[in-house]
Amino acid sequence: MHFRPLHDRVLVRRIDAEERTAGGIIIPDTAKEKPQEGEVIAAGPGGRNEQGQLVPLDVKVGDRVLFGKWSGTEVKIDGKELLIMKESDLLGVVEKAAATKKAA
Repeated sequence: MHFRPLHDRVLVRRIDAEERTAGGIIIPDTAKEKPQEGEVIAAGPGGRNEQGQLVPLDVKVGDRVLFGKWSGTEVKIDGKELLIMKESDLLGVVEKAAATKKAA
């Protein structure tokens, strides 16, 4: 199945959190919080402004993003648990360290 989000919505796959603490303690599933980081799987074309012009999204497929704990709507597509959310629900894009070092 292929899913295409509409307007300013994005489809996000959660990135699993670490199963161990820095000290090496294994965290059981019941104590884990849902990760607040994910990867954009699909993105809509963008929203419309007051003049009716299409405003493209700031995120693209493949971006790693941070979002709020209760953001989005959970859906199951092809047996995978994904989130659909508006671009405004995203808190930011996580950039790779190599790209950040180059810019500095």
